[in-house]
Amino acid sequence: MSPFTSVVAGVIAFAVTLAIYTFTINRLVRRKLRLSLFLLAAYAILHLVLLSAPALESSTAEDIRDFARLGLSAAIINLLVVALLNPLRADRIPDRFPSIVQDAFVIGTFLLVATFLGDKFLATSAVGAVVLGFALQDTLGNAFAGLAIQSEKPFNIGHWITVGGLEGRVAEVTWRATKLRTKTGNFVIVPNSEVGKAPITNYSEPAAPMRLFVDVGVAYDAAPNHVKAVIKDAIANCPLILEAPAPDAMIHDFADSAITYRVRFWIADFELDEEAADQVRSSIYYAFRRHNIEIPYPIQIEISKELPVDNPEARIADREELLASVGLFAPLSAAERATIAGRMQFSEYGDGETIVREGEPGQSMFVVKSGRVKVLLEESRREVATLGRGGYFGEMSMLTGSARAASVVAHGDAKVLEIDAEVFRQLAEVNPLAVEQVGVAAASRRAELNDVRASTRTAAVVEAPNNFLTRMRKFLRI
Repeated sequence: MSPFTSVVAGVIAFAVTLAIYTFTINRLVRRKLRLSLFLLAAYAILHLVLLSAPALESSTAEDIRDFARLGLSAAIINLLVVALLNPLRADRIPDRFPSIVQDAFVIGTFLLVATFLGDKFLATSAVGAVVLGFALQDTLGNAFAGLAIQSEKPFNIGHWITVGGLEGRVAEVTWRATKLRTKTGNFVIVPNSEVGKAPITNYSEPAAPMRLFVDVGVAYDAAPNHVKAVIKDAIANCPLILEAPAPDAMIHDFADSAITYRVRFWIADFELDEEAADQVRSSIYYAFRRHNIEIPYPIQIEISKELPVDNPEARIADREELLASVGLFAPLSAAERATIAGRMQFSEYGDGETIVREGEPGQSMFVVKSGRVKVLLEESRREVATLGRGGYFGEMSMLTGSARAASVVAHGDAKVLEIDAEVFRQLAEVNPLAVEQVGVAAASRRAELNDVRASTRTAAVVEAPNNFLTRMRKFLRI
């Protein structure tokens, strides 16, 4: 290559490199092009040396020209590899040509080109290779391990892995190390030689789903089959848990103070494993509270502190006060409300748990004791109401035995009191007129719900008040 041709090639290479560096949004491309810019700058400096010192010996000048041509060749090769193998308008690393493979292309091509510069360079490079080989044993070990990782591909960029006890998403594989981004947002840099030696767990391959488990201890007096049924029902509505494969529960161990159950479930994204486990544990906790299933814990006796004593009279009085604030029960006397208060069943639900589901059978109603619940129409997924303390739902099912007219889910932690239809049957035997007045109020509220259904094009056939009262009398045997 003549000096003039070499200079023209250098100018063109510099212009193209600078243009790509300026306009690309790919951070990997920008980082790799810095090498080309550096080599082109070195090439320009060497040419300035030749121009400023024309009296140099011919052998020295020729050596400088050889090194200048080497730098120019390396800059152009690096530019071509980076520009051809990477997306310039997207900030990502190509799966087929990760950074370390691109570097191997550059080095291999450069060595082929360098052989055309003659025996002098080959002899110099051989001596340099021996010296560098001893000086860079660890670095070369990491480099070869990195090439082995790319050829075997035990993981790809974006995979969640555990290697050497470290867990994270693979962000980049370079000559020296594999970079992991942990769930806490930190970068962990693991030398490739360590990656090559350590066992690797890849959570992203084979393809999702992946199975996780949590263990929960239950008191020995709870029947195992009942506990398993409660657990499976509790986690059925967890948003992150897959329906298929279905979750299950099994006895894992008979511990000193509890039977340990292992709850196994499947998720689609390992990144959300902690959130999924939290949903499972929370749902199980609230379900156990509702079914009076005890989770044992170490018991300590504190002599200086008295344990709280349950006060049934205060509890009933609070429920009577709550019922008195509910307009639906206004036709009832204080004594009748006291009867209902004594028969109410307490339940507690966590955020997002379904209390009743539209279309399911039921013969009870609920009054919100604390917290809030949302009333939803399943077909349109429209939220029609948010109820707080004193709010009620399910009265149609309690009075007529009809299926649930809407779904109700907890909005945050919610405590509710359930009233069974049998309580109202007994009241109807004593005061049928008051119970019918409750039915009239319930029919009015049902009409309001039908109006909402009509506005969302999900309206069912509207039932006339007389027909409703007839069904109520028949169901309650008035």
